[in-house]
Amino acid sequence: MVKINEKITISEQYITISYVRSRGPGGQNVNKVNTRAQLSFDLGNCPELSLTVKKRLQKLAGSRVTVDNRLIIQSDCYRLQNRNRQECLDRLRKLISKALIVPKQRRPTQPTRASKRKRLADKKHRSSIKSLRGRVTSED
Repeated sequence: MVKINEKITISEQYITISYVRSRGPGGQNVNKVNTRAQLSFDLGNCPELSLTVKKRLQKLAGSRVTVDNRLIIQSDCYRLQNRNRQECLDRLRKLISKALIVPKQRRPTQPTRASKRKRLADKKHRSSIKSLRGRVTSED
C-alpha cells in the first residue's frame, strides 16, 4: 500500500517497480548493477482515483503516460536501488497530490466604468501631447 495522503491509499497491485542499468559514467559499478528504478503505475485501472483526477494526472504527467494508460516514472539519482525506488514513489505521491487539487474556475470580468474613463482620459492626454509635437509655423 502506497499512502498518498490521509484519505487516499493506492494498492501495490497497480504499481510495478523494475530495475535496469543506469546510464552515464559511473565506473565499474554502473556496468554490472541495476540501480535505476522504473515505476509503472496503472492509471486506467486504479479505482482509488476518480475520473477527473485521472484526467488531471494525465495532463500533468504529459509524455510519461503511455498509450495503454500507464504512468512511467524513472529515477537514477542515487547509486542505491532502494533510494531510487523511494524517489520514484515520492514523485508519484507529488504528482497525485498535485492532481487532487481542483483548479480554481476563472470568472471573466469586465473593466469598471472608472477604469474605462481613466483609460480614455489618458489616451486623450497622450494625443494632445503628440499633436503639439508637429511643425511650428511662423504665423505672426
